[in-house]
Amino acid sequence: MSKKGTVKKAVLAYSGGLDTSIILKWLIEEYDCEVVAYSADLGQGQELDGLPKKAKDTGASACHILDLREEFIRDFVFPMFRANTLYEGRYFLGTSIARPLIAKAQMDIARQEGADAVSHGATGKGNDQVRFEIAYYHFDPSVKVIAPWREWDLNSRTALEQYAKQHGIPVPTSKKFPWSSDRNLLHISFEGDILENPWAEAPEEMYVLTVRPEDAPDQPEYVEVEFEKGDAVAVNGERLSPANLLARLNEIGGRHGIGRVDLLENRFVGMKSRGVYETPGGTILEEAHRAVESITMDREVMHLRDSLVPRYASMIYNGFWFAPERLALQALIDQTQQTVNGKARIKLYKGHCRVVGRDSATDSLFNVDFATFEADQVYNQADAEGFIKLNALRLRIAAMQREAKK
Repeated sequence: MSKKGTVKKAVLAYSGGLDTSIILKWLIEEYDCEVVAYSADLGQGQELDGLPKKAKDTGASACHILDLREEFIRDFVFPMFRANTLYEGRYFLGTSIARPLIAKAQMDIARQEGADAVSHGATGKGNDQVRFEIAYYHFDPSVKVIAPWREWDLNSRTALEQYAKQHGIPVPTSKKFPWSSDRNLLHISFEGDILENPWAEAPEEMYVLTVRPEDAPDQPEYVEVEFEKGDAVAVNGERLSPANLLARLNEIGGRHGIGRVDLLENRFVGMKSRGVYETPGGTILEEAHRAVESITMDREVMHLRDSLVPRYASMIYNGFWFAPERLALQALIDQTQQTVNGKARIKLYKGHCRVVGRDSATDSLFNVDFATFEADQVYNQADAEGFIKLNALRLRIAAMQREAKK
């Protein structure tokens, strides 16, 4: 069935790479529609250079590039880090947390342009199709979504390159780095090619943000991170905006080889996938945040929050950032952060990142008078006997019952 005439104008999430360059032309050819290209600047750096010209040369009627770096860290990354969120205990969700913001801004562009469709380059095997489209429908339940990877028959890189050649679309000729990558201020991820063999070690030339830990400086570096209500506000005494702060930590952590992770994760669609990630600044940030929480946060509040983190991480990973359950849980998380004010000192050395000091001038719950091993006047150690016996009562009763059965 012909698609022509079913869409008048589509906004495409456009990176300028092989896939989205072909999608731009394919939308024009298959749907006979106007295509507006859109890119979100989340800290990709030079990857955005020349995109407007390339998009227009490929047939786009317009190309919007939005600088979303501060919004990304302030309104998406920081709220997630208030919970020390790791998916399956290891993944900092650098790709996952970017998708709802990309989709949100894309829908804003669609409204401004009067577009009746949006499109993306996510494949039918991955998580991103879910993350993008759930967000689209949150903002407009009737929007037309075009996912070319679920429609076309261009099912190999060779087929894509042939299509590009036929339509005069320039494509990279070098295959020196054949794996795919996704970069923003929080991380850079790598998938595909050699990484599809879970036994093969990732090649050193893959890494972008971090030096090889063995080649990092032979002297450790100390960095202090200050927090207000759970959000980082200063590095080594210098107050910085959210995006600039994370960029500073990326620079510091990168030169010490901090934040490399190689993992097999469980995708939402059901398969396992291997990813290699670099998250230097995020690794420091999480370590520092945990340290400040340890001195300022009530035990039971912390344990309650921590018990909910796996669920919260799955919500983000699976694309439910705008869902009511995530918003409700975020309200609880944010409440737990009201007293998380203070600073942490972190020691960086050859890929290792660990806390060596923590302090809070206003909200510390550490009281040396109670905790000291020296003589004190505030704690009666004899009180512990009754405390222990009451907590052991059910075990004592069970032991008595076992004895009675002998």
